Amino acid sequence: MLAILGITFPIYVIIALGYVCVRKGVFRPEHMPQFGGYVMNIALPALLFNAVATRDVGEVFDLTYMAVFLVGALATIAVGFAVFGGLGLSPGRRAVAIMGTTCPNSGFIGYPVMLLSFPEIAGQILALNMLVENFVIIPICLAIMEASKGWGEADLLRKLGRILLGVIRRPMVIALVAGLVVSLSGVGMPGPVVRVFEMLAASASALALFVIGGALVGVPFRGNRGVAVMIVLGKLLVHPAMVALALLAVPLVGLAPLAPDLAAAVVISAAIPMFSIYALFAQELGHEGMASIAQILATGGAFVTLNVLLFVLL
Repeated sequence: MLAILGITFPIYVIIALGYVCVRKGVFRPEHMPQFGGYVMNIALPALLFNAVATRDVGEVFDLTYMAVFLVGALATIAVGFAVFGGLGLSPGRRAVAIMGTTCPNSGFIGYPVMLLSFPEIAGQILALNMLVENFVIIPICLAIMEASKGWGEADLLRKLGRILLGVIRRPMVIALVAGLVVSLSGVGMPGPVVRVFEMLAASASALALFVIGGALVGVPFRGNRGVAVMIVLGKLLVHPAMVALALLAVPLVGLAPLAPDLAAAVVISAAIPMFSIYALFAQELGHEGMASIAQILATGGAFVTLNVLLFVLL
């Protein structure tokens, strides 16, 4: 158990440090988006580029892992439609709830967990998760949110086009594609260049966690708390359960089995709390209070669920 706490305890200490520093005025709340922008636009893209460019393509892109992660997410979306629809929620509230149960914070929380749990393949895991999330899961959730606004078919198609264009323009996606090009070219990067990317990548983990904690200061705690709790249960319990079921189905569909570390990592990845900009997306539909409550509860609750899951899987 001490070994498991050795993974999660440092993560939550840094999150708490971020919260305390902003709460006590060492940094201001408006600093957090700037720090987060560095992580999202420089540190994590450098990490992803280096993880892909310095490995063989076949080593990085594990189709079984991506299929399990994707099927688990799609199953969670389906469960969300059934459960939240059965509660009679409005389309907008249901869309926000589904996004909260399905979109993990793979960059800011997932990567630090993987770095401490599986240091040799943490970059590969992040690359695999980002591919599935950015190209499929997040666009689907955004499309559900747009559809809830009652757009006409033509307007909705235009919105979907903008969503896909936004995905392509993200620095992390550009870094993944650039890394893939370098990997396919077979041209190795010079040692000094690799070290530059490694130094930038090393700055991602601690700063990302610090931003998570600092961003929690001043978050409104007003909204539909009952639905927020259900979102938390969906994210921390249902999503990893759906991925675990998809993993069990791998032999039945003829896919190559996953290595033990990747099998554990794909389930743990689904158990990570929702991504940090969740409340911003929810704000577009007027449900940022509910989303903020869910995010706070999921971030805290994951300390328990992740410890249990790591104890079972590692």
